[in-house]
Amino acid sequence: MPDSHASSLLRLERLSIAFDGKPVLKELSLEVHRGETLALVGESGSGKSVSALGAMELLPDNAAISGERWLGDTDLTRLRQRDWQALRGGRVGFVFQEPMTSLNPLHTVGKQIGETLRLHQGLSGRAARERTRMLFEQVRLPRPDELLDAWPHQLSGGQRQRVMIAMAIANDPELLIADEPTTALDVTVQQEILGLLAELRDRHGMGMLFITHDLNLVKRHADRVCVLYDGVEQETGPVGEVFQSPRSAYTQTLLDAEPTGRPSPPASRQPLLEARGVSVSFQRPRRLFASRPPAFEAVKPIDLHLAPGETLGIVGESGSGKTTLAMALLRLVESRGEIDFDGERLDRLSGNALRRRRRRFQVVFQDPYGSLSPRLPVSDIVSEGLRFHYPDLSNCEVTQRVRTALEEVGLPVDCAARYPHEFSGGQRQRIAVARALILEPELVVLDEPTSALDRTVQKQLVELLRELQARRGLSYLFISHDLAVVRAMAHRVMVLKEGALVEQGDCQALLAEPSSAYTRALVKAAGLPHRF
Repeated sequence: MPDSHASSLLRLERLSIAFDGKPVLKELSLEVHRGETLALVGESGSGKSVSALGAMELLPDNAAISGERWLGDTDLTRLRQRDWQALRGGRVGFVFQEPMTSLNPLHTVGKQIGETLRLHQGLSGRAARERTRMLFEQVRLPRPDELLDAWPHQLSGGQRQRVMIAMAIANDPELLIADEPTTALDVTVQQEILGLLAELRDRHGMGMLFITHDLNLVKRHADRVCVLYDGVEQETGPVGEVFQSPRSAYTQTLLDAEPTGRPSPPASRQPLLEARGVSVSFQRPRRLFASRPPAFEAVKPIDLHLAPGETLGIVGESGSGKTTLAMALLRLVESRGEIDFDGERLDRLSGNALRRRRRRFQVVFQDPYGSLSPRLPVSDIVSEGLRFHYPDLSNCEVTQRVRTALEEVGLPVDCAARYPHEFSGGQRQRIAVARALILEPELVVLDEPTSALDRTVQKQLVELLRELQARRGLSYLFISHDLAVVRAMAHRVMVLKEGALVEQGDCQALLAEPSSAYTRALVKAAGLPHRF
């Protein structure tokens, strides 16, 4: 290895990757040094994850990889399969985006970490269990002795991600590759995870390759940044230098993609939706020969109101009751309390009477790929509710309404015959919005609609939702843990914690000067400007 690169831990020179002859990464060159974090940023499809997987020989057989790849003084292009098995999980650790799909649901988390200790260090039995318990303490998991025997589904998202970090550092790696490790986590948990990674990096002298599309996290947690667009490196340099004086027009576009602006004033102050004392409880399972434990109170009694043309933001960490409250208001989960929609008591309706009213309120879910049927073309997905509520419409009328709905959300009409997998994440979310709007509802529940999207796509979707609200006078219940998006969307905001209302008020005023310590922690973790 050349002396000029002696200080680098990972070095890629002119790395290029193609699938079946189609280039997806073009001559990428970068270096990661010991004790530093290099952030690899760009939108979905820019080649971020592919570059890391290609460097570590983790791509399928139809991938053609060229260029130089070094880990310290090891030429990665010359390794045999046996050498790769020793290197991956040993000298190189991985933290992937979605721990629930990375962890085996059929084994306890302790056993899964024990497996990597056995493969790389020869530890087994009591020695492996003790080392795993120490790793759990190192990543600050609560009750480590108890969690050793826990299954992945029994842990929260933040706890599962900590298990993945424990597995990644189990064999004291030189390089840690963290691929979107905080995308689906709350802002407070994001800060905890990234702070933990930085602490472990400094303690072990690791280098870290941090793959993300969130520039706010890059600003606070990376030393240098490499920007990718369409498989091509745009610029690389210290974070402060790149963010303050970007040389690339694409980097400037990313920096300008923070959702901004304010929603239009509501059309009326008369409530469209009112709730009084709404609460939700779930029965806990009863153990054999034991009495049934008390019910779990997911949402404690809450009052709220929403006017036509108004957006009410509902924020809080995972498990705070945001989605459960919204589903209760739509009568999709059992609840107690009074729910009044446009002067009619929804909590007293059932059967066909309730189903007929549901045309007037619709839902856009967090994951459009999971909520859109992969077996149906877009035309059938968008028109499904229309055919149910208006069975007398002719096929010609249905087709015309689908065309109008797609045009309204900025999609080409010719996409009606295509299937969900043929679209990007932002386009799939627009399809979900079209499906909701085709019934001309008055209230739309938006449940984390931007959480899995790139910042530029988030901004486009926020602008679309605000435009539709101004044109149609729609009311939104906007559920999110992204306070920057809430600030750009909501007139008022409610903060929930463990099912209880912490505080509520005007969105701009509350986020600028929250009264509760919990809200202040959320605002600080989100990196928003504040006056406290």
